[in-house]
Amino acid sequence: MAANPRVAVYSGTFDPFTLGHADIARRAGGLFDRLVIGVAVAHHKKTLFSLEQRLQQVKDETQAMGHVSVLPFDGLIMDFCVAQQAVAVVRGVRNLTDFDYEAQMAAMNRKLQPGVETVFLLPDAPLQCISSTLVREISKLGGDVGQMVSPAVAAALQGAHAPQQAG
Repeated sequence: MAANPRVAVYSGTFDPFTLGHADIARRAGGLFDRLVIGVAVAHHKKTLFSLEQRLQQVKDETQAMGHVSVLPFDGLIMDFCVAQQAVAVVRGVRNLTDFDYEAQMAAMNRKLQPGVETVFLLPDAPLQCISSTLVREISKLGGDVGQMVSPAVAAALQGAHAPQQAG
């Protein structure tokens, strides 16, 4: 590793961690000396999975990726980036709607921390339609999410929705 390693943060709620998230993490990991995946506490959202479950999913799904660590974070992403000595924050962008929102966030983040760049990555084309929200909804309604998440995450989703599906 370099004397001054280039560290990037890839943050999200990851509820659940999808194949699109894994694709962005893998490719971001190849661009930086170290990638920290920050799993948001997400006080503002009602998540299907607890913070501990989401952390474990991300750890399990990224364990084969070298120089990737997974940590929880609460508060401003720029404060987390500073704490991790990150030079960049990585954001996945699937479409123009995502880009519009993320461009606004990048501009605000630059005001907060001018030394932390925002890097936008597009997921692989077959993964661009995947969102955690849609995956949760499809799973809740009994649909097959096998092309959107790993088998382990699909099983976790099925388990999380089992009581509702039985009723």
